[in-house]
Amino acid sequence: MAAQGRPHQIRLLGQRRFAPFFWAVFLGAVNDNLLKFAVVLILTYRVQVSWLPPEVVGPALGALFILPSVLLSATTGQWADRSDLARLMRLAKSAEVAMMALAAWALWAQHAPTLLLAVLMSGVHVTVFSTVKYAYLPRHLSAGELTGGNGLLEMGTFTAILLGTVCGGVLLAPSGAGTAALMGTLLALAVAGRLAVQAVPATPSLSPGVKIHWNPLRETWQNLARIHHDPVLLMCLLGISWMWFFGAVFLGLFPIFSKAVLHAQEDMASLLLVVTSLGVAAGALLCEWLTHAGEGEEPQLGLVLVGALGMGVFGLDVAWVVNHIAHDPGMAGIQAYAVQDFIARPLHWRGLFDQLMMSMSIGLFSVPLYAQMQYRAEASRRARVVAANNILNAVLILLSALMTWLLSAFGLGVGAIFAVACVLHLLVVLMTLAWQPLLWQHTVAWLRRWRRQAPE
Repeated sequence: MAAQGRPHQIRLLGQRRFAPFFWAVFLGAVNDNLLKFAVVLILTYRVQVSWLPPEVVGPALGALFILPSVLLSATTGQWADRSDLARLMRLAKSAEVAMMALAAWALWAQHAPTLLLAVLMSGVHVTVFSTVKYAYLPRHLSAGELTGGNGLLEMGTFTAILLGTVCGGVLLAPSGAGTAALMGTLLALAVAGRLAVQAVPATPSLSPGVKIHWNPLRETWQNLARIHHDPVLLMCLLGISWMWFFGAVFLGLFPIFSKAVLHAQEDMASLLLVVTSLGVAAGALLCEWLTHAGEGEEPQLGLVLVGALGMGVFGLDVAWVVNHIAHDPGMAGIQAYAVQDFIARPLHWRGLFDQLMMSMSIGLFSVPLYAQMQYRAEASRRARVVAANNILNAVLILLSALMTWLLSAFGLGVGAIFAVACVLHLLVVLMTLAWQPLLWQHTVAWLRRWRRQAPE
């Protein structure tokens, strides 16, 4: 037991109830992102087919990757509620090994349709684990450990996204190890994940009699109707989905900002991804330490408003810096902007700092919402609640892409689109405070607790 009844999340990494599960999720996330990014690079630069022009490869792969979340989350949630979660995870990991073997063959044969099929199957793997992992945590962690456990999980997820993306670029670079090394890495990560998940403790179903309804729209609507009776739970789901909407605006525009505004290569977009991933991971990891939660206490929402304000304020300053760079007359004559050129200017350091702080704020915003969602969801229906949230996430990400496209069509630049997203975000925060005063009450309670005791 931690001193004064305070949980310490790092100890979970040495315990069987958490560690094998964490590494299975982490290795799977690395593998999924490695495969997706590698296929984007291959179909953009190496294997070009008439029915998939290089300029639409990225958006097409992104849509293919997220499609299973929209179509299969409702069914996956029902399946998870009626199954032993550990057994379901083992089944998914065994399928991942087969999927990566198929992907390895497609990479060797340079067969574009099979590469796309592998990415689609990877999206199915993500759909299963994005549902199961949030249903698993509250079965093995106490209420006071949920914030720390979710912080570790989100830190691991964003670190995995970063590692998978960077490794994909390194392995396929002209000076990299090449396709054979990529094939071996995909298979090795899949096998390692399967070995890790074998140690996950049994997690029997709490509602084994659930009948599966195959209509995802009907099932999702029924789950949201039940959630509507708990406005705090509904706020958590909407808040998580809004976080993905907000983040998708920035992540989706990093490549075009790097190419069209900075006239830079892919390494500039990679730098922005690194800063964002590290920021979210750091913010997520800080949540337990900052909340002063006791071992048996309900997860608190005090950091949500702090994170929300940080997202808006630092995001607006990112927008200002980007707009200033875009209208700098000196940029017009630059043909190939390198990372070292970017970081040589003080204004750009300000932008990187803002991006880091905005990303940390996303971590502070999202982790308490995930913990509260798991705490408040009915145990026998928890996986279905998570599945409904996954569908909302996917829908909001698609709406984010639609908004970005419309604003671009009206002639707005990258900085202006960032600013629109931040202003919209702050309006949503104000409306949420008016709808749920509980959010403000939790924030005040957190501030009072912070004043009474210093962090350990």
